[in-house]
Amino acid sequence: LSSGHECVKALEGEGFRVTPVDVGHHLAQQLAEVAPDVCFNALHGKWGEDGCVQGVLEIMGIPYTHSGVLASALAMDKDKARAIYVQHGLDVAEGGMYDVEDLARDHIMAPPYVIKPPAEGSSFGVFIVREGANRPPKELTDGTWTFGKRALVEKFIPGR
Repeated sequence: LSSGHECVKALEGEGFRVTPVDVGHHLAQQLAEVAPDVCFNALHGKWGEDGCVQGVLEIMGIPYTHSGVLASALAMDKDKARAIYVQHGLDVAEGGMYDVEDLARDHIMAPPYVIKPPAEGSSFGVFIVREGANRPPKELTDGTWTFGKRALVEKFIPGR
C-alpha cells in the first residue's frame, strides 16, 4: 500500500489526475466504474506481479504499466524463471525445487543456502540458512509455512 501511496503522490506531483484503486475481488467492476485512460500498476506479490491483474487489464482493453501477462506469470514462478534463465545461458545459483517435508528433516545442501516459496513476492517466506546452522528453519514444520508443499532452495550468494 505504501508503494501505491507514494506513486499517487509522485504522479499527482507531475500533474496527472489519479484515482487510486484498492484492488480486491471486484477489480473489473472497480475499473469499469473508474474508466481509466491507463493503469499505473503499483501492486506487489500475487495479483500485481503474477499476470492476473495484467490479464484483467488486457481483457478490458486498458493500457498499463508493468510487464505483460506471460512475462509476469513466468517471473513470479521462480522455478520456471530459473529454467528460462538457464535456457538462455544465464548463471543461476546452485539449487532446485524440493518438498518442504524433506527440507524440514535435514539440510538439503551445506549451509549457507536460501529457502524461498516458488511463487511469492521477493521477500515473503524467505529464509537464509546461515553457515553453522544445526537444523533447517523450524517455520517449515511449525505451521507458519503457508506457501505450499514445495520450495526453491538455492546456494546463498552474498551481496546486496
